[in-house]
Amino acid sequence: MQSLPDPKLAGTVIVGMSGGVDSAVAALLLQRAGHAVQGLFMSNWEDDDDAYCTTASDFQDARRVCEILGFPLHRVSFAAQYRERVFDFFLREYAAGRTPNPDVLCNREIKFGVCLDYMHRLGASWIATGHYARVQPSADGPLLLRAADAAKDQSYFLHGIDPTALEKTLFPIGELRKAEVRRLAHAAGLPVHDKPDSTGICFIGERPFQEFLSRYLRTEPGPIETGDGVVVGEHRGLALYTLGQRSGLGLGGRAGAAAAPWYVADKDAARNALIVVQDQDHPLLLSDSFEVEQVRWLNLRDPAGEAIECSVKTRYRQNDIGCSVRPVRAGFAAADRIGAADRNWHVTLRMPARAVTPGQYAVFYDGAHCLGGGVIARRFNSRLAASSSSTAAGGITYNSHFSVEGS
Repeated sequence: MQSLPDPKLAGTVIVGMSGGVDSAVAALLLQRAGHAVQGLFMSNWEDDDDAYCTTASDFQDARRVCEILGFPLHRVSFAAQYRERVFDFFLREYAAGRTPNPDVLCNREIKFGVCLDYMHRLGASWIATGHYARVQPSADGPLLLRAADAAKDQSYFLHGIDPTALEKTLFPIGELRKAEVRRLAHAAGLPVHDKPDSTGICFIGERPFQEFLSRYLRTEPGPIETGDGVVVGEHRGLALYTLGQRSGLGLGGRAGAAAAPWYVADKDAARNALIVVQDQDHPLLLSDSFEVEQVRWLNLRDPAGEAIECSVKTRYRQNDIGCSVRPVRAGFAAADRIGAADRNWHVTLRMPARAVTPGQYAVFYDGAHCLGGGVIARRFNSRLAASSSSTAAGGITYNSHFSVEGS
C-alpha cells in the first residue's frame, strides 16, 4: 500500500466513494491503518428519464459500505459543473470531428478540482480515491506513478491533475492487484466485493453511445469513401465515428472489394466524408509522429529546448511506444515555463502507431513515472510520400514533407 501519513498527525481523510469495490477497499485500508475516515459520494449526471444512470443504486452501495465500516457518508452533486467544464467540451470536440476522452477532464476539473475543494471545506486534511495509481514524494514535488497492477493502472486518466492536488491525495490500493482488492472486500463482508467494474463514460455510465451522442449533436449523413475516393456507403454523421473503428460501419461485403473488415482511417470534415480502408495496418491508419497541444507536465525539469526521451500511450489500452518529444514553438527559451498552455509539442515515435486520434490524450512515461500529457492535435506519416509537391486523395493531404495530416 502507498506510504500513508501518520494517523495521529494526518487529520481527517475523506474518501471519494463511488459505490464500487475499489473505493470501498481504499476506505477499509485507511480505517485499518488508524485514520479518521469519512466518505463522499458525488452524483454528477442528472437525467430523470435516463434508464442507464446507476447513480441511485451506486449511492445505496456506498451507503451500505459506510454503515458497515462505521463512518459518515456525505453526498453532493456537481452536475452543473460537470456539464459546464466537461460535457460541453466533450460535445464541442465531437462536433469538430475529434474524439475526446472526458474521463481525463473529469478527473482534473471535477474529482480533483471542485470536489477536492469541497472535501477541504468539509474538513479533510487528505483525500483518497480507489484509483489504481501511486504517489511518491520527491524534492520536486509529488510524482505520479503507475499502479502495481499494470492491467488496472489508471495513471493515464490522472495525468492532467495539478501537482498541488496530488500533494494531499492518497491512492491506498495502488500497490494491490484487483484480485486482492476483491478478496479484502469479501473478507471484510463488504457487499460490493463482486460488483462488476464500471466501463462507461465518467458519471454518464454504459449506454448505446451513438444513440446517446445523437441526442445532443446535429449530425449530417455523408459518403463513406476508400482512400482512393471510391464511395462504398453512407455514414450517419462524422461525429459518431472514431479512427480505427471497425464495427458499426454498415458496409459488410462490397462488390469488387476484398472480403475483409473495414476500418475508419480518417475524417474529411470539409467534404463530410468518412475515409475507410480494409487493412488494419494500412498507411492511412498509421502515424510515425504527431503534434500535441494543451500539454500539462507533472514535475518535469525544464529541458531548455532539448528533446525529452520517454515513452507514450496514445490510448489507454495501448502498449508504450518509445518516443522523442520536443517543443514546436521556435525560439524556445529555458526561461519559458515548461507547462505553458500555449506551447505545442512534436512527438516522434520509434515505431509507427495505429489510429493516433486527434482529440485523444497522449500520455508520457519514464518507466513507472507518469510525466504528463496533452491532447493530440495532428498526426503525420512519413511513409505517405508524394511523387509531386502536393496531391489529394480521399480527404488526405499529401505534401512535400512526406507527412499526412488528419482531422
